[in-house]
Amino acid sequence: MDAYQVVQIDESTWAIEEGMVRSYLLAGTERAMLIDSGNGAGDLRSVVESLTNKPVMLVNTHADGDHTGCNDQFDPPYLHPAEFASFEERNPGKPHLPIPDNARLYLGDRWVEVLLVPGHTCGSIALLDEERRYLFSGDTVAASPIFMFGRERSLYAFRASLERLQRQAEYYDKIYPAHGPMPQAPEILDRLLGCVDACLTGKLEPQEPPFPMPAMLYGLGGVGLLLQKD
Repeated sequence: MDAYQVVQIDESTWAIEEGMVRSYLLAGTERAMLIDSGNGAGDLRSVVESLTNKPVMLVNTHADGDHTGCNDQFDPPYLHPAEFASFEERNPGKPHLPIPDNARLYLGDRWVEVLLVPGHTCGSIALLDEERRYLFSGDTVAASPIFMFGRERSLYAFRASLERLQRQAEYYDKIYPAHGPMPQAPEILDRLLGCVDACLTGKLEPQEPPFPMPAMLYGLGGVGLLLQKD
């Protein structure tokens, strides 16, 4: 368990920190949901079992390796079908299950709704905990720079997804991202949209990122995007 640090959010919700990425565990009266499985640095299954004795369903917000690293320790993960090609390329032969947009998942005493939010990847999803008014945003919302370079990324789709989350904002009070400080207030969506629009209109000067990568950092209002170098 040394690879992980558990942060309790409420009596049945936990963030599981693994360096620069985190997973979330939501326990209901009938089953639990693990949102992402991290980089794969350790025995995540033991951490989860120390927190709940309910059967666990694993939901991957997308197929990037820092969100699927411990998938093999659990039953086949659920992903949006738009993410299948990416998942299969990275995890050949590994089983996985479909989860559609707007699906409502019942854990016993809490419902979790699936929201398709493409942009960071084709099949990225966010998960809305209706009872507790939490939004688990994967990589779509964060105060730390969001990776928007490489294939599958679309700044235009990302913008549309941020607008969708804004339209849903009456249903949540806190956003729990996979990276960076948590929780975030819904107003971060305004700042992210401002940053996207400034990028699309060429109003931001690129900066070198804090560590080497084939991307440049575009920041505005305390948020930032990492976009492909020319």
